[in-house]
Amino acid sequence: MPAKSQYELDREANIAKNRALFEDLGLKQTLESLGTSSAKPIKPAAKPVPEKRLKRERVDEPTAPRRASRRLQKKQGGDFEETEEEKKLREEEEVKEEEARKEAEEKSRLAKRPRHDTLNFNTLAESNSPEDLSSLSTIMKNVVQCSRRVADSEAFVYKEDAEKQEKREVQGIREKVQNLKVVSRAKVVQDRIYCSAYHPELTKDLLFFGDKAGMLGIWDARAPQDENEVDGDITPQSREGGKYWRLQVHWPATSKSSISCVKVDPIDSHNVYTSAYDCSVRSVSFVSGVSNELYSNDDKILLTSFDLPPSGQEMWISDTAGGVTHLDLRETKSKARRYGLSDNKIGTVSVNPTRNHFLVTASNSRVVKIWDARKLDAMPISLLDDAAQVEATEEVDNSTPRRSVLDFDSDVVNQYNETSKGKGTMRAEFQHGKSASSAYWDARGRQIVSTSYDDRIRLWDISSPTFKIDGEFPNLKPFSQIRHNCQTGRWLTILRAQWSTNPDVFPYFSVGNMNHSLDLYSCKGELITQLTDPTMVSAVQAVTCTHPSLVERAASGNASGRVNLWAPEGLKDEQE
Repeated sequence: MPAKSQYELDREANIAKNRALFEDLGLKQTLESLGTSSAKPIKPAAKPVPEKRLKRERVDEPTAPRRASRRLQKKQGGDFEETEEEKKLREEEEVKEEEARKEAEEKSRLAKRPRHDTLNFNTLAESNSPEDLSSLSTIMKNVVQCSRRVADSEAFVYKEDAEKQEKREVQGIREKVQNLKVVSRAKVVQDRIYCSAYHPELTKDLLFFGDKAGMLGIWDARAPQDENEVDGDITPQSREGGKYWRLQVHWPATSKSSISCVKVDPIDSHNVYTSAYDCSVRSVSFVSGVSNELYSNDDKILLTSFDLPPSGQEMWISDTAGGVTHLDLRETKSKARRYGLSDNKIGTVSVNPTRNHFLVTASNSRVVKIWDARKLDAMPISLLDDAAQVEATEEVDNSTPRRSVLDFDSDVVNQYNETSKGKGTMRAEFQHGKSASSAYWDARGRQIVSTSYDDRIRLWDISSPTFKIDGEFPNLKPFSQIRHNCQTGRWLTILRAQWSTNPDVFPYFSVGNMNHSLDLYSCKGELITQLTDPTMVSAVQAVTCTHPSLVERAASGNASGRVNLWAPEGLKDEQE
């Protein structure tokens, strides 16, 4: 056995000394726990076996409220004020939700309503409308039948003291219109108003409005209201005047069916025409109480406007693909011819009322153009491709009816315009700074007014000898350019200057103003008056029209579907 080291000897001595001390103190348990260096090491105790953990049932505990924007908290009833940005976002969201709701409702109605059929007023009327359709038919049947009056192309053209004579005419109009007030107002349609038309009836103020959802509103603005409709608690500013009816002429009731143009038939004042983004043109007869489809295209090209000459026998229709379609109302729609007159959307087409073969178009290509319709109609089908020629030949031979409209695209039109036979098809053009929103002939067929996004209203005066030129018109430049804010943005209808069709007065036009007024200008570019009524009007009057025979009448509509009749204030007292 090896000898122990000094360290081990000292350690054992200390243990023995401590043992003797613990025995003297009687601490046997402590003594037993002490061991010597030779004692075996104590084995560690075995680890306990873990118990099987039971699955606890989930208990729903109240959670802290989630964070939300102030806009949502206010929507849920919280007391928070919206910022302008939050308000704008909320309104946009509400508009989207409303459109989605309407679209869902219309899907269920589409199956029950054949799109191209002849429909009666009971089908077109709102299912929950309180208006009585029989009263509408009675009113319209009692309207005196009248046709559109044609002005003299040389009317109000003075050879002596022209400036003095023109100022006298303008002053005469100003005296009649400068004090006009809102004598009646109503929410005739539910959505943004896109177009309007004033009926020529003299004993009534009968107006038509087309809205964003394909609804046609008919308003008898000064009709007396029933006693049960008059509420004494409603303020004059909120009270609705006259009577109105609503017909869902185009469907579905969404922005896909917006009525882009409405006009009274120039030879039958009991009939109204409408065009819409559902790619169709319809007529509405208030005598028979039915709506018929006059035209539709299979290419899903949206229709933007249309116009008719005073004879009422033909129609020119513009579309978003840059085309203008000629439709003879005495023939079937299969014989229509379409001409590509622009590479961009054509917003308006206007027929010269005294020289019906001249058209003016305004397009997003920034150009206003004058066309000779005689040259367009004479365009040979040999310019078309082989398939289109075969189709046209089959129709001429009466073997099978033509299936679609003959389409002369812009390349064909330009090619034809450069030939000796087609020379003068396009008579003149003028480039604007930005998109040309509209262009119209006046009642005499010698002046044009255009509006553009470059914030200008332009006026042209074309003398009668110029129309006799066989080729292009020389030096077509506007004689007047009026600064006018046309930046309507997304939520307002585009501003369009509309001529008065009254042939008895010096030509003037109306146009909406972003400052909530209705502006009237003479054909010389002079401001006649700005109609305002702050107590009744607090929105942009984007859509305007004037009475075809009475100078003291004008109407306007805004983006909410509310319309106003502007007339002498005395008429308001007569109603009350």
